Amino acid sequence: MNHFINLKDIPAKDLKKILIDAKKRKKNRSKLSTLQTDKDAPLKGKLLIQMFEKSSLRTRLSFYLAIKQLGGGTITLRSNELHLGEGGESLEDTAKILSTYGDGFMLRTDSDQKLDDFKKYLLIPIINGLSPSSHPTQVLSDVFTVEEIKKKPISKLNITWIGDSNNVLNSLIAASVKFSFKLNIGCPKKYEPKKFVLDWVKSQNKKVYIFNNAKKAVLNADV
Repeated sequence: MNHFINLKDIPAKDLKKILIDAKKRKKNRSKLSTLQTDKDAPLKGKLLIQMFEKSSLRTRLSFYLAIKQLGGGTITLRSNELHLGEGGESLEDTAKILSTYGDGFMLRTDSDQKLDDFKKYLLIPIINGLSPSSHPTQVLSDVFTVEEIKKKPISKLNITWIGDSNNVLNSLIAASVKFSFKLNIGCPKKYEPKKFVLDWVKSQNKKVYIFNNAKKAVLNADV
């Protein structure tokens, strides 16, 4: 796994390895303070460059602390602070500079195309911190939390989403395929998931269940 952009593009075995490692690390950190580094410090000497084009609280804090606890460092940029775009440097040149100084790049953006363009030109891994069509880090964290609270694999649980179709739901749908859990979606008909999302689910020989009635959607739900 070179990049972390969309859950649907990441092998299930890699996603499961991430959760197994996270569970072990959380357990081993029980006696450590917030800013103390994990004993093995796997990111020692590594720098994650972060760029936020959209406001953030939880994602910003989570990434900062995660990299810190793993022994690495972060630097946070805003796109309006760079010479990127009209009258400035090209995205390709910006990607080359980021690749020279950083070991990884996290982008929170309002453009899926920009994610793809950075992926094309970067020589280092890119992480999607949120985009219009996907929010993979949040949903993988949600899977972790559900398994921790319910004390069983999410594959043995029935999950229900109530609300419109958005980037988080797209990632949740991808997670339902990768982790093999039943997913009910309750939303008005005109707010159902996009056709390309459902077509991908079908291509994986999987299924999500869509209800236009919230009460029916939550029947037998575990979460």
